[in-house]
Amino acid sequence: MKKIFLSLLLLIGVSGCTELHLDSSQSSESNDEKEPFVASEDELVAHYIDVGQGDASVIELPNGEVMLIDAGTSGYGDDIVEYIEDLGYDTIDYVVATHPHADHIGGMAEVIGSFQIGSIYMPKAVTTSKTYENLLETIQEKDLSVKTGKAGVEVLEEDDLAILMVAPVRESYSNLNNYSIVLTITYGDTTFLYTGDAEEDSLSEITSNIKADVLKVGHHGSDTSTTKEFLEKVKPEYAIISVGEGNSYGHPAASTISLLEEYTSNIYRTDLNGTVVVRSDGVNITVETER
Repeated sequence: MKKIFLSLLLLIGVSGCTELHLDSSQSSESNDEKEPFVASEDELVAHYIDVGQGDASVIELPNGEVMLIDAGTSGYGDDIVEYIEDLGYDTIDYVVATHPHADHIGGMAEVIGSFQIGSIYMPKAVTTSKTYENLLETIQEKDLSVKTGKAGVEVLEEDDLAILMVAPVRESYSNLNNYSIVLTITYGDTTFLYTGDAEEDSLSEITSNIKADVLKVGHHGSDTSTTKEFLEKVKPEYAIISVGEGNSYGHPAASTISLLEEYTSNIYRTDLNGTVVVRSDGVNITVETER
């Protein structure tokens, strides 16, 4: 096990995506007014799965592909597999493990072992936990590689559909939460923002445009993640908090709820609403809840 673990750590350290460098110069054509997006029958469907005190999101992209962001604790692995199978998929095109905490990657080995997998993204952050070792071992057993998730990585860019990682910006943090991959998914005129457990130190470093219609609230609604400065950049119309009922951490913090209420009355919580499903046709957004 130790030999496998060390070899996989080496794989993660060297198998990275090239950071995207954007040309800041603008041509005269770039100043032209953008054509308005016309809604189509194709939808982006974002599922914020109720996995207790953890995170797991499945995104059905309008191009027919599927993305998984985190997979809750190990006890929810089978539930997530069943959820994705019930949607009718046997392949997950993009897997993102935002950071190696057990409440985000616990069920991921089970998921990866159950589906055909396209690309896997993880930050350059490691732990020695059994959960993390199991995930790396499953990745190796399926002969998959890991791409480094960091600011500037462009996961997908198609007409009217783009997935861009905007954090982590630095390579080193004292808090494992701040290694969290933060990404935006933009479809037409709508944008979804996923923040993992990234806290203020990381979020304050983001220079990309993170204005979003739908925010997956960071760190289960902890007061260390959602700040006034951050919300001023995002200005969300919808906020989704993945959190366990009666959890011992006091999540979500009352101060976080108060801040969010300054920007939106559309706040959904998995402890109260169960699984939350958000649909976008590129213009309009609708929300469905389990309860």
